[in-house]
Amino acid sequence: MSIRNDATFTVIDETDDYIVVNKPAPLQIHPGDPKGPPTLWHRLCDLLSYEIANGGQVSIINRLDRETSGVVLVAKSHELARLFGMAMQERKIHKTYAALVHGQPEWEEMVLDAPILSARDVGTSDIWVKQIVHAQGAPCRTAFRVIERFEHGGENFALIEAKPETGRMHQIRVHLHHLGLPIVGDKLYGRDERCYLEFIDTGWTPALEKKLLLPRQALHSFRLELNLEGFPSFWEAPTPPEFAL
Repeated sequence: MSIRNDATFTVIDETDDYIVVNKPAPLQIHPGDPKGPPTLWHRLCDLLSYEIANGGQVSIINRLDRETSGVVLVAKSHELARLFGMAMQERKIHKTYAALVHGQPEWEEMVLDAPILSARDVGTSDIWVKQIVHAQGAPCRTAFRVIERFEHGGENFALIEAKPETGRMHQIRVHLHHLGLPIVGDKLYGRDERCYLEFIDTGWTPALEKKLLLPRQALHSFRLELNLEGFPSFWEAPTPPEFAL
């Protein structure tokens, strides 16, 4: 089958059974508000309209935050959606991310075991989605490795590889913030969480650009590995050029 493309994302691989795409930020994965802007799901339904008309479906297997870019695996049938879903539960699907952070760690590699829970479970927070590291939280483990260190505008930065071994909400972002390495452009777990509330009130402004440097969080799922016989062992999407600042 020939590879097709949509104006808002790039098709990495496609067969009669599945499609793999590189989702850009800030494209949302699934619709929430019925009156909201088109999502990846809408775009895929448009692209796969012929398959859907002939009994197919669009089942997005791995979800990414709106401001996180990278590899997304999509099944075109109920049978394959179930197979991929079971593979996810059995940890036969592994994701590797690249994160551009403020600061530079002293280590080259490390594994962080740090439980996570909702900030509202143990205190008050104006942001209901905020997660924090806390002893009462669910087990959470991420492996990190430094890809590159560099300086820009008199500030130190690092590009970090992150491999989550669990799948908690905002896991990589929370863990890097906990390590004192906030992700560039992260409105919630960056250097100032008030940017999140300010963005909701005002949208993107020059003041926020000065604080955040990038209009999206610099987190990208660049590799998706699949341990299933009969399928490619992995797919990759190049790190976005804006991560070079």
